[in-house]
Amino acid sequence: MTNFYSFTGIVTAINDFFTGQTGEIEGCNKIFTVVNDVGLIVHFVVTPSTYFIDQETIMIGDKMTAYYDGDLPAILIYPPQYRAIVMVKEHANRNVKVSYFNQQLLSSDGQLQLHLSPYTQIILTNGQLFSAYPGNRDLIVIYGPTTRSIPAQTTPERIIVLC
Repeated sequence: MTNFYSFTGIVTAINDFFTGQTGEIEGCNKIFTVVNDVGLIVHFVVTPSTYFIDQETIMIGDKMTAYYDGDLPAILIYPPQYRAIVMVKEHANRNVKVSYFNQQLLSSDGQLQLHLSPYTQIILTNGQLFSAYPGNRDLIVIYGPTTRSIPAQTTPERIIVLC
């Protein structure tokens, strides 16, 4: 179970990230500089294993949300730097939640309850169909409208299982 934290803002810079492994910049790792509405800055290290929803390319000026593991140690620098697990380009008609969902498909923060339908697509990060029950797993949930209850309830359009 991963303790996902998120940060939403505008991408102000994208640069190559030097890992020091080959002695040169190989171009596979990037660092995204993101600034939120109140001016806080965070650097996100993006690796080939970072999952981008719908494989969308995120450019400078895009509004996006990065999800990272809040329990991993982080170097004490400013601005903070985290390894991104999931990157989401924000769209007005799409909601995304990245969280651990228990057996009853309730998110770890207790804010979202999922109801599966035969039309809910459940896949792995590589695009293959997931054949088991998605409860008790880290999930990326893409959904539309929700109820106004607590927890909010929704029937997701798509679930991506983070194995």
